[in-house]
Amino acid sequence: MVVLAQTKSISLEDIYKKPVFRADVVPGFNSMKDGRFYVESTSKGIIRKSFATGETVDTIVLANNVKDATGKLLPLSDISWSDDEQKILIFLNRESIYRRSSKALVYAYDIVTKKVTQISVNKILHATFSPDAAKVAYVFENNLYYKVLATNAVVQITKDGKWNHVINGNCDWVYEEEFGFSKAFQWSPKSTHIAYYRFDESKVPMFSMTMYDSLYPSQYTYKYPKAGEANSEIQIHVYNLATKQIIKADIGKEKDIYIPRLQFTKNNNELAITWMNRLQNHLRLLIADVSTGKTKEIYTEKSDTYVDVEAGDVDFLDNGKQYIVTSEKDGFKHLYLHHLNSVAATQITKGNFDVVSVVGIDEKNQKIYFIAAYESAITKDFCSIQLDGTGFKKINTQRGTYSVRMNSDFTFCLTTFSTINSVPTIAITTPDLKVVRLLKDNQKLAATTQDYGFAKAEFIQVPTSKGDVLNGWMLKPANFDATKKYPVLFCNYGGPGSQQVADRWGAVSAWHQLLAQKGYIIVSVDNTGTGFRGANFKKKTYLQLGKFEIEDQIDAAKYIGNMPFVDAKRIGHWGWSFGGFMSSLAITKGADVFKAAIAVAPVTSWRFYDNIYTERYMGLPKDNKMGYDNNAPMNFVDKIKGKFLIIHGTADDNVHFQNAVMMVDAMIQKNIEFESGYYPNKNHGISGGNTSLHIYNKMTQFILSNL
Repeated sequence: MVVLAQTKSISLEDIYKKPVFRADVVPGFNSMKDGRFYVESTSKGIIRKSFATGETVDTIVLANNVKDATGKLLPLSDISWSDDEQKILIFLNRESIYRRSSKALVYAYDIVTKKVTQISVNKILHATFSPDAAKVAYVFENNLYYKVLATNAVVQITKDGKWNHVINGNCDWVYEEEFGFSKAFQWSPKSTHIAYYRFDESKVPMFSMTMYDSLYPSQYTYKYPKAGEANSEIQIHVYNLATKQIIKADIGKEKDIYIPRLQFTKNNNELAITWMNRLQNHLRLLIADVSTGKTKEIYTEKSDTYVDVEAGDVDFLDNGKQYIVTSEKDGFKHLYLHHLNSVAATQITKGNFDVVSVVGIDEKNQKIYFIAAYESAITKDFCSIQLDGTGFKKINTQRGTYSVRMNSDFTFCLTTFSTINSVPTIAITTPDLKVVRLLKDNQKLAATTQDYGFAKAEFIQVPTSKGDVLNGWMLKPANFDATKKYPVLFCNYGGPGSQQVADRWGAVSAWHQLLAQKGYIIVSVDNTGTGFRGANFKKKTYLQLGKFEIEDQIDAAKYIGNMPFVDAKRIGHWGWSFGGFMSSLAITKGADVFKAAIAVAPVTSWRFYDNIYTERYMGLPKDNKMGYDNNAPMNFVDKIKGKFLIIHGTADDNVHFQNAVMMVDAMIQKNIEFESGYYPNKNHGISGGNTSLHIYNKMTQFILSNL
């Protein structure tokens, strides 16, 4: 008789306390510029290894040599390298500010002299080596500085920085959140100039959050421009280190605009400025002379909806003559080669697929490597093509998701691969993905998931009432019995350009596996507006966020509900952030099909959210009243029939607690029953300490009791 091994039950403590299901990574990996070696961080220091053999060549930095002035060892877990690879910056006691910004105590360590230099006695932001490694620029209290390492001299570039008034060299809140960067300065290639943003946010309305961690609660007040409200006024300045003069780049007379990108070309005297109008449907690339500030336009793009700023990213080639732009102008995100001094352009990639990201540009061999959603929207393939658009090749043969980092001479890669049901493997490979050496196979994690009885997810195709076919995945209990009827929980994000239905590890969370063990089928469906299916599919939701998205979720629930093993009376929906917005719509507009919903940190009216994100997809509130109001969940609480749990952090700087408060108030006015949970002093991620365990326990108990 064969005795089957008993699988372990997944617990919330396994996921959020221990954690049992964490994948291995390669800590401190950095490819050296010679292309032959890479470094890793270990407890003994920073070691150098050969790409070809994997052998440790030497120890570049001995941990015991790196001490502060008091003799205390400085940890090497959080570092950055100088361009000449002779120095490192060490970040200590890093303190998060918003999503991408943080401040820390910073030290410079000279690998040759073994000298340690503290950059400032204060915690500072964005410490960055100059290209010649002689200086370190940083931001402190909204002003921009740099330190000369040889002399310890500190130069203060700006002096008008003031909290909630003027910011130099650091982004305001909305730029950081919506344009994806926080450091708002750049060194010129020869270390002679620093270009930086100056944000005048004095006219931006204030938002206050109560912090409950003292006897008398305090108010945290910062500038947050909601839809339709005033933005910071932006100026681009260039500081000349030799003359100490500051010039202002000419970005035009219009003040109500955005500068979502700033970078030097390969020419030390040319600064590339990406300009965008407030409605974000017109993008221009300007080149500024750093001596005069005069600009010329070299590229422009307009759209009937919006220009995706990430699609407008620019890579300047080392030859100093050409640049590559990504654009969705032909309906898919593709690469275009342009010339700095002419209008000539070549479309490099073509076809009904989206380029995801550029991995590397091998100018010597006139080849570009990139990730694309080539085989399907749910896979991420490693591809190459010549700069003239010939010789396209999909390099990988396995179906799944690839993440690739290349060394400086394009001879080796750090390649990560996974699928929805297979753990990540990390390997040193050649550019054709032949494995040179396996670094992490995560077989321990694979064995653990088997011990705990993780079920296998399957991809599904979901038809809609509009004739579209949506991508989805379904996770059934491991002991699934097709003769039984199961409750279903939808997990959904659904925002513009996003993706949850992907063939990668982590698309299905350990929490979803726990729920499957408890007898639930988990389903995720990427609705209209999500990414990697071309611009038309993504931009169909323009001016009416929520309309098509929830119609798709309702169609999907009806389709799933007709499956013979599904209990159509027990279908629920949960989501976080935009997903919480979707769950709030599911329990209101989708009340006839969704029995229960959990909305975590939801937007309940786009009038409450920031202007860069909201206006990109919805236009100005004054021009689109119906679009804003006809899909705001708080306006439709009278439709609620099922069970609803709404959760929010009281210190959410992103999606304000106000969203939950106003939704709750609307439900009270309509005498609608609901459950709620609030997490004091917690931001949008609602984590830290015992918080994750608590929130997921609360959600689990709600599902078990109501679905």
